[in-house]
Amino acid sequence: MKLALLLLSLFLIPSAHALEKQPPAAGGAARPNMVYLLADDLGGNDVGWRNPAIKTPNLDKLANSGAKLDQYYVQPVCSPTRAAFMTGRYPFRYGFQTGVVRPWAQYGLPLEEQTLAQGLKSAGYETAITGKWHLGHFQPAYLPTRRGFDHQYGHYNGALDYFTHIRDGGFDWHRDDKVNREEGYATELVGREAARLIRERDQSKPFFLYVPFNGVHAPHQVPERYLTLYPDLRGNRRIYAAMITALDDAVGIIAQAIESERLLDNTLIVFSSDNGGPNPGRLSDNGVLRAGKGSVYEGGVRVAAFATWPGRIQAGTSIRTPIHITDWYPTLLKVAGTSIEQKLTVDGQDISSVLTATAGGALPDREILINTTPGNGAIRVGDWKLVINGTRIEDEDAGGKEKATGGGERVELFNLAQDESEKTDLSAAHPEKVKQLLGRYRDLASQAAEPKAKPKIPGFKSPAIWGQTE
Repeated sequence: MKLALLLLSLFLIPSAHALEKQPPAAGGAARPNMVYLLADDLGGNDVGWRNPAIKTPNLDKLANSGAKLDQYYVQPVCSPTRAAFMTGRYPFRYGFQTGVVRPWAQYGLPLEEQTLAQGLKSAGYETAITGKWHLGHFQPAYLPTRRGFDHQYGHYNGALDYFTHIRDGGFDWHRDDKVNREEGYATELVGREAARLIRERDQSKPFFLYVPFNGVHAPHQVPERYLTLYPDLRGNRRIYAAMITALDDAVGIIAQAIESERLLDNTLIVFSSDNGGPNPGRLSDNGVLRAGKGSVYEGGVRVAAFATWPGRIQAGTSIRTPIHITDWYPTLLKVAGTSIEQKLTVDGQDISSVLTATAGGALPDREILINTTPGNGAIRVGDWKLVINGTRIEDEDAGGKEKATGGGERVELFNLAQDESEKTDLSAAHPEKVKQLLGRYRDLASQAAEPKAKPKIPGFKSPAIWGQTE
């Protein structure tokens, strides 16, 4: 009898390893599920809560149920933003400060970088990505299921055909990093898969779901039924607006799955774009913000965003504190109840008190490095922003090179509290502030790794299936 009781106790008492793998959240509360929804190339004013002409009822509902993040910063283009989110580190630290990971790229997010997915998986979370990876696929070690994700669905490259799932002649649709021939419109497929994973999750674990949509990036394609929603728009602007609503529908499918599974009260949902809208005024709308995608001016890096978590983040609020996408790395790991300590410098800050307003919701004199490249950059400290060669933009089609749009070497200073449109250069009136911010900018720039982005390899031929090796 004693032997039987002893054996039973061994099965009922969790091992020390299991306890270590699944730490409790801070304060002993149940650890929340986490969902990050990332739009691609979305204009800062191209959401319903800012512009009623754009139909995004599902995003609007989520935004109104939590806090709108009114000064939310990302990187000027796609891959650097994804890298910043995954690592909590500025992209200049590992050579991702220019361009994007092109289909032919012989590099990816360096393997020494610990990803957010790896950190959360080690904390006992089930982890999944549905959508665009865009952080390297030239070797298996760089694929999502090797970087901390239990589940993968979607594509590795940007700018794939939404219907054929082909990029530059190679097929690019995968499930768990194996080719997947499922047919359909990419945005819809990504939303459905995310909802399926929520319904079929491991119910013994909290989950981290990362949904980086390809929408609304070019090529501008959408099912015909969406075009009827925007009869007054013309050309690519009409298609672009319709793609936004298609993305909103996919978000609605995900939100419905969370609600039907009765997970809403214990799920943190975050939404943002990966950069400002391209070709503002013609294709996208960035509101009053200057410039667009590829620029270090506000229109290129300050995007529409919100965070919702019932009972934790006050509904119907707006947060004006500057927040950077790197902040989610330490914040989510802390919320998960695990350590954020690691050997590499983490640039993001814990913003949990900002979101919940438990400490006044402020980060005094917040410093954000907008970006630093060999040709341009910007830094924000408090309300002040210094811009170096702002007329140069990141050109995705130039292998990481910058494209000049007029002007030469130039340093500008703006006070964003008074001039969020960056119309008035105050550098001449405040030379000491220029000196202060330029000194800090140069200190950070001196730490930069060599940019990895390179032009297309001569003679490169696309494989039949991206990401497959012989």
